[in-house]
Amino acid sequence: MRVISVNVNGIRAAHRKNFFVWLKKQNADFICLQETKAQIDQLSDEITKPTGYYSYFNDAVKKGYSGVALYARKKPDKVIDKLGWKNADEEGRFLQANFGPLSIISIYFPSGSSSDERQAIKFDFLDRFMPILKKMRKDKRQYIICGDWNIAHKKIDIKNWRSNQKNSGFLPEEREWMDNLFEKVGMVDSFRVINQNEEQYTWWSNRGQAWQNNVGWRLDYQVVTPELKNKIIAASIYKDDRFSDHAPLTIDYDFTIT
Repeated sequence: MRVISVNVNGIRAAHRKNFFVWLKKQNADFICLQETKAQIDQLSDEITKPTGYYSYFNDAVKKGYSGVALYARKKPDKVIDKLGWKNADEEGRFLQANFGPLSIISIYFPSGSSSDERQAIKFDFLDRFMPILKKMRKDKRQYIICGDWNIAHKKIDIKNWRSNQKNSGFLPEEREWMDNLFEKVGMVDSFRVINQNEEQYTWWSNRGQAWQNNVGWRLDYQVVTPELKNKIIAASIYKDDRFSDHAPLTIDYDFTIT
């Protein structure tokens, strides 16, 4: 079972950069997109109805902002697009599709880099989402939570960690939140089950020569319930083509939905 997650930084822009041409060749079972930056009525059929997939979108109320999408080869039993609080729901940050005992989620955590106000919204999101994650952990379902979490967890996950310790995305409070998620709650960072290497980034600033010099951050994750840990068989970050300021994260699981 192949699951791909990518922040497309504008689904129409990614389409122009041949993202959907690449996607057709990936044989993915599930595709989770973040930061679609569009309303569904602005999109072509190639985007909203890719061949072989059921598609679901959760757009932000504000046009050209945020938004998530999810493509699935099988029709889900149920789709949930609300977390339950205004900022998250109006900004289109969550989509969950249930397939038998498995739930696939596309999620886009807020960024706090633009202002103190947005950082406060991000902290509020973390505070509100943690109880939901704890509930998922105790649930009898299996979860694969894909998305741009907008946090680099450890020093290994960011090139210039020393100079970024006071910047959103690598704040001590954010990193501690991730520590709690993996060490106390028991969720699993699927990529790190396979790959413990340094310089495994999924996002690069558009400033300077960040992409060319691989000065990046690992902000994109597939976080899974612990029962799936031994089902993770491959993980990769695709960098041969650039569709966005983020790179696609692909994880293969030894798991079949009947």
